[in-house]
Amino acid sequence: MTATNTPTWDDSVLPFQLDRADVRGRVARLDGALNAILGQHNYPPAIEALVAEAVLLTALIGQTIKLRWKLSLQIRGNGAARLVATDYYGPTEDGQPARIRAYASFDPDRLDPTGPAFPQIGEGYFAILLDQGPGTTPYSGITPIAGGSLAACAEAYFAQSEQLPTRFALSFGQSQLPGQTASWRAGGVMLQHMPKASPFATGAGGSGEGGLLTAEDLLTGDDSESWQRANFLLDTVEELELIGPGVSPDRLLYRLFHEEVPRVFAVQPVNFGCSCSADKVRSSLSIYSAKDIGHMTTPEGTVTADCQFCGAHYVLDPATLGFEASREASGE
Repeated sequence: MTATNTPTWDDSVLPFQLDRADVRGRVARLDGALNAILGQHNYPPAIEALVAEAVLLTALIGQTIKLRWKLSLQIRGNGAARLVATDYYGPTEDGQPARIRAYASFDPDRLDPTGPAFPQIGEGYFAILLDQGPGTTPYSGITPIAGGSLAACAEAYFAQSEQLPTRFALSFGQSQLPGQTASWRAGGVMLQHMPKASPFATGAGGSGEGGLLTAEDLLTGDDSESWQRANFLLDTVEELELIGPGVSPDRLLYRLFHEEVPRVFAVQPVNFGCSCSADKVRSSLSIYSAKDIGHMTTPEGTVTADCQFCGAHYVLDPATLGFEASREASGE
C-alpha cells in the first residue's frame, strides 16, 4: 500500500478503498481544528462531547464533496441539547485545506452537564444539507434521532436516504502529555459499501429501530459477506489507534485491512475556518425596516452581532442596515 504523498496526519482525512471487499472509506484525525472549534466556547462536558462527535462525522462525510461546496450537519432535539450545527467547506482549489466549524445551543437549566450526552438531545432529527453554490437548489436529507449515538444516526441516514451501507468507528476526548496542557483529539474510520446501480431495499421498512433500514437490509450474497468481513476487521480497532498519534492512518489501515488490499489516495487537510463577515451580517439584516433596525440599536448608536461559530464581534452603523439603509457601508 503506497500513499500518494507524505502527509502530516493531524487535522487530515485519508480516503481509501478496499478492493477485495468493494468498500471505500476514510480515516480522519483532528486535533488543532477541534481545539479551535471548542475553544471558542465554554460548553459543559456533555455538549463538548456532542460537538466533538458531530465535527468528526462532518470531516469524514464532507471529504467526498467537490471544490467550493458546503456540507452541513444539523442535530435538533426537544431535550436539553437543542441544536448542534456544523459546516464543512470544500477546498477552493485542489491541494488546499477544507474548512470546518461548529456550534451548539442548549438549555442549561435542563442539562445534566456530566451525564451521558446523546440522551440529552431527546426526540428530534439528524439532517445532512449540501449546498452546491449559486444557481443550485440545496439538498437536504433527514433521519430521526435514534440508535444511541450521532454515528448511529449518520449510519441510518445513509441507509435511508442513499441506500448505502455505512459504518463509523469513532473516538474522541481530551488527552494530556507530560508537561503540556490538556487538548482535544479525535479520530475515526468510515466504511461505505460501493454504490450499486439498483439498490436492493424495497421501501417496505427495515430491521432497525423504528423500522429504519440497516446495512443488513441493503445487501445480499457476496456483497453481504464482504461487508460483514470488513466490519469484523473494523471491530478489532482500539480507541488509541483511532486517535493516534502512535499509529498513523496508513499503518492503521494496513493493520486492520491488509487482507482486503487497501489503496489510499491523496490526503485532505482540514482547518478550522469560518465564513462570517460584516457583509453577511448586513445581508441577514436586509429584510428589516429602519424602525426595526432602530430597535436593535444600542445606546451607543451601533448595532452589534456575534458569530455563533467563531465568536467574531461586529459593530455596525445602523444607517447602513436594512432595506431602508440611508448610506453605504464603510470598511468596518
